[in-house]
Amino acid sequence: MRIPELDRINALARLAKLRALSPVELAEREVLRRRYMQAVTGQVGNVLGVMTVIDLEGNDVTPQKLREAQQSGLMPQVGF
Repeated sequence: MRIPELDRINALARLAKLRALSPVELAEREVLRRRYMQAVTGQVGNVLGVMTVIDLEGNDVTPQKLREAQQSGLMPQVGF
C-alpha cells in the first residue's frame, strides 16, 4: 500500500537539506509524520491480525496472547 504523505515528507526533507524550513513547513512535516506513523502501525496491525506462526516441523506456535487478540478482534497496540 502506498502512503501518500510519504511524497510530501520526502519533499520537505530534501528542502530541509537546502535551507531551514519555515514554521509552517515544520508544522506540516510534524502532522504528515504522525499520519505516516498511524498508517504504518495500522498496516502492521492488519498483518498481525491474520498471522500464524509455524515452526520448522509444521506446528502452529502462534503466541497465545496474539491468538486471543485475533479472536477478540482487539489487536495489541503497536507503538514506536
